[in-house]
Amino acid sequence: MSRVVYLDGEWVPTEEAKISVYDHGLLYGDGVFEGIRAYNGRVFRLREHLERLYRSAKTIWLTIPLSMEEMEGAIVETLRRNGLRDAYIRVVVTRGKGDLGLDPRKCPKPTVFIITDAIELYPPEFYEKGLEVITVATRRNIPTALNPGIKSLNYLNNILAKIEVIQAGLVEGIMLNAEGYVAEATGDNIFLVEKGHLVTPPPYVGILEGITRNAVIELARGMGLVVEERVFTQHVLYNADECFLTGTAAEVIPVVKVDGRIIGDGRPGPLTRRLMAAFRELTQREGVPIGL
Repeated sequence: MSRVVYLDGEWVPTEEAKISVYDHGLLYGDGVFEGIRAYNGRVFRLREHLERLYRSAKTIWLTIPLSMEEMEGAIVETLRRNGLRDAYIRVVVTRGKGDLGLDPRKCPKPTVFIITDAIELYPPEFYEKGLEVITVATRRNIPTALNPGIKSLNYLNNILAKIEVIQAGLVEGIMLNAEGYVAEATGDNIFLVEKGHLVTPPPYVGILEGITRNAVIELARGMGLVVEERVFTQHVLYNADECFLTGTAAEVIPVVKVDGRIIGDGRPGPLTRRLMAAFRELTQREGVPIGL
């Protein structure tokens, strides 16, 4: 079936969807985006994703030309038109067409597009056996330069880190912040288990506060687990009992080796497995209905 995308108020076939070469999203990475998931005919945590999108846009002085309710309707309608009950959704808002200068005032109209498609970030065996990761040399952007809490179109910091991971023959890596504390993976948040407590870096160390991250924290606290948002080093990570990553595309995925150090007993741990199962169950029952 031919897919369509939402582009500035219209639904057009994917092969016909085009933006100007003068769009500042293309020229300068000037814009914001969200990655969202639909499960079993429901869009998971759509309001939380849209709230983050609109916060990111406000911070970069970008006015999204749709209300949050209109954006929600456009997302759901795009899924309906593509007949998708289980999907990955990419919502992008660029500064729009301008000139070759940096001035955002030269871009009178933002560009908005919504893509819906299937996604599989990691093969199923990684969820069963766990990931091996490395710590990359590329440091996470410092918040005073480019706040990682802004989900902007400029992902070069993450891409440079991803290149290091690829050159090491792996699929994911851990980024430290400028002070040397563990921040996050190239595209996911990180958790570890230490003496029965769940530990994850706080937003102020320079992370994108993930929607899946926050859902896992809620689930863990609902299970009676102690959750700590605190800074930690590689030394603490190497000696963790368990480790896992979270993200919209990745969901919850175990990590069993970091920089050659085996985490725990080298297999996905019991708390990780509990949270993986709880998150999958949550995605099947919570969300905005698509109506398919």
